[in-house]
Amino acid sequence: MAKSLYDTLEISENSSSSEIKKAYRKLAKKYHPDINKSPEAEEKFKEINAAYEVLSDEQKKEQYDMHGDSMFGGQNFHDFASGQGAGTDINDILRQMFGQGGGFGNTGGFGGAGGFGGHQGFGTPDLDISATLSIDFNTSILGGTQNISINGESFDIKIPEGIANGQKIRAKGKGKQSQGFPRGDLIITLNVKISNEYEREDDDLIKSFDISLYKALFGGKIEIETLHKKLTLKVPQNTKQNQKFRVKDLGALNRKTKQRGALYLKANIILPKIENLDENFKKALEEKLPKDV
Repeated sequence: MAKSLYDTLEISENSSSSEIKKAYRKLAKKYHPDINKSPEAEEKFKEINAAYEVLSDEQKKEQYDMHGDSMFGGQNFHDFASGQGAGTDINDILRQMFGQGGGFGNTGGFGGAGGFGGHQGFGTPDLDISATLSIDFNTSILGGTQNISINGESFDIKIPEGIANGQKIRAKGKGKQSQGFPRGDLIITLNVKISNEYEREDDDLIKSFDISLYKALFGGKIEIETLHKKLTLKVPQNTKQNQKFRVKDLGALNRKTKQRGALYLKANIILPKIENLDENFKKALEEKLPKDV
């Protein structure tokens, strides 16, 4: 039985949840539109996110493992996704297939009362619309508001604290209208821009800071500005290049547990230029420093 969602993430069918997550992060970074400017990168990025949404969810994965690519009419996932047409949100389609009405039944197709576009029930129009919104990294961690314009309407939406790339938010009553039915919703997929200052790993953040050779060798205090506050870091003697210092509760907020991750501060030792050193000191270094590590 073909199961091309695994091919999309370049993993085997018996991959663990941690292996699935690791593969997703690697490919998402490779094909992120802010990094990869090739014409096919954006579509590939969408497919990777959609595949991960299924395979990272235990119930959806179990359903897919049972039926495989027959859920896509026998096509592989790439061909299925490409055939949905421009402007179609493949994640919305997958949500309809995997348990949010309709779904994959015993009919051998996309069965259920509504099928595509009718997941709200037979005869009920699907009035939800989808959009993609880019936000900066700091807003994804701290939260905030951002203005969006769609269908001639402009309004502010709230960005929740700690939201991650590819996650969605719903703007109630901002979708399509149809006489006799409540107005649909706007479902927004967030594209978090790459930060030049921070990396995110789950709920943890990583930030590099510069440190002089003197303080790396002999220790000292350094003031560091973080997203949440300015802090004073005490570095010990013999601090190594890329050595990490953990500061709890200064990472990203986990929206389920309401707990923040940690901030890891990574030392970047700035070496002095040899030509700027005093000649006598330079000569002493040359004579006294170990020549082998």
